[in-house]
Amino acid sequence: MPLIESNEHKALREAVASFARNHPHTPGTDNRRFWQDAAKLGYIGVNLPEAYGGGGGGIAELSLVLEEMGAAGNPLLMMIVSPAICGTVISRFGTEAQKREWLPALADGSRLMAFGITEPDAGSNSHRITTTARRDGADWLLTGRKVFVSGVDIADATLVVGRTADARTGRLKPCLFIVPRDAEGFRRRPIDMELQAVEKQFELAFDDVRLPADALVGDEDAGLLQLFAGLNPERVMTAAFAIGMGRHALARAVAYARERTVWSAPIGSHQAIAHPLAQAHIDLELARLMTQKAAHLYDAGDDTGAGEAANMAKYAAAEACVKAVDQAVHTLGGNGLTREFGLASLITAARVSRIAPVSREMILNYVSHQTLGLPKSY
Repeated sequence: MPLIESNEHKALREAVASFARNHPHTPGTDNRRFWQDAAKLGYIGVNLPEAYGGGGGGIAELSLVLEEMGAAGNPLLMMIVSPAICGTVISRFGTEAQKREWLPALADGSRLMAFGITEPDAGSNSHRITTTARRDGADWLLTGRKVFVSGVDIADATLVVGRTADARTGRLKPCLFIVPRDAEGFRRRPIDMELQAVEKQFELAFDDVRLPADALVGDEDAGLLQLFAGLNPERVMTAAFAIGMGRHALARAVAYARERTVWSAPIGSHQAIAHPLAQAHIDLELARLMTQKAAHLYDAGDDTGAGEAANMAKYAAAEACVKAVDQAVHTLGGNGLTREFGLASLITAARVSRIAPVSREMILNYVSHQTLGLPKSY
C-alpha cells in the first residue's frame, strides 16, 4: 500500500476542497443543491462502476471526497449511506436489472437510498434483528421496525436488512431488500434529535410490506457476506467524515490562535495553546493513514483485512475528531460557544462518530477478540 498519495488523489483533494469552499453551507439548511452540484462533477458516484455512470474509483476516492467536504465545513452524511453502503452492495451483489436501475441514478445524484439495520432491541448485536421477510407466492412480505435511519424523507428507497428462514435449517439468516419509499405498509416517524443536521433520523415500521421477488439484493444464502460488504465501507466513510470535521474545527482554532492577541502576543505563541493544537493535528493525520489503509484493503478485495483496519480507522478518527473539536472550543474560549464561529454545534456532532455506526467499545471488543485472540466477554 502506498503511504504517499498519488498525484491523481492529490488533484482530487484539491478539486473537491475548492468546490466545497465555494459552496458555503449553513448547518440545518437544505443541501440538495450542493449534492446535485457535487454529483455533476462526478464526486458522489466516484466509487461506482464506470459502466453504470460512476467514476470507476473505490472507497479510497469516495472517502477522500467526503473528508475534504468536511474539512471545508460542508460534509454530506448521505455519502456514507447512498453511494458507499447501498451503491457498493448493489454494484457487488445486485442483479443486472438492479444495477441498471439504481447505480446511474445514485451516481448522478438524481436518486438517493437510505440504509436500515439498527432496531430498538438490536443495536450492535445484528443476530437479534427481528425484521423478517417471508415468502408469499413470488413476493416477499416484510415485517418489523428500524430506528436511527438517516435521510429516509429524502431517499427514494431504503436498503433494509431483514432475516429470512433457511429452508434447510429453519434458522433465520440476514438478507437485504430494496423498499421503495411509497410501498404500502411502510411508515416512518421522525426522531427528535438534539443533533443539528440536515439529514433527519427516523424510526421505520414495516407492516407486511409486499415486495416483488426482485427486491431481494443478491443471493439469499449470502446475506451475511453482502451485509459486511456494505458495513466496512460505512466504517471507512465514517472515519473520513470524522477526520474532515476535526480538520475543520482545528483550522478554525489555528486561525484564531494566530490572530487573537493577549498581553502583546498571539495566544498561539503560548505552548499551552500551541501544543494541544499540534497534538490534535498529529492525531488526525495518524487517523487518516489508518483510513487510507482500510480503504486500500477494501478496494483490493481483502474483506477480512479491511474489516480489522476499518474498525481501527473509525475508532482512531472518532477519538481524534472529538479531541480536535474540544480543543478548538477551548482555544476560542467563550467565542467557541457562539454561533458566529460555528464550533459549539460540533461538540455534539463529533460524538456521533464515537457512537455510530458502531461504538468504540464494540470496536475494542472486535480488536481484542479478532486481532489479539483474547476470549470473549459476552
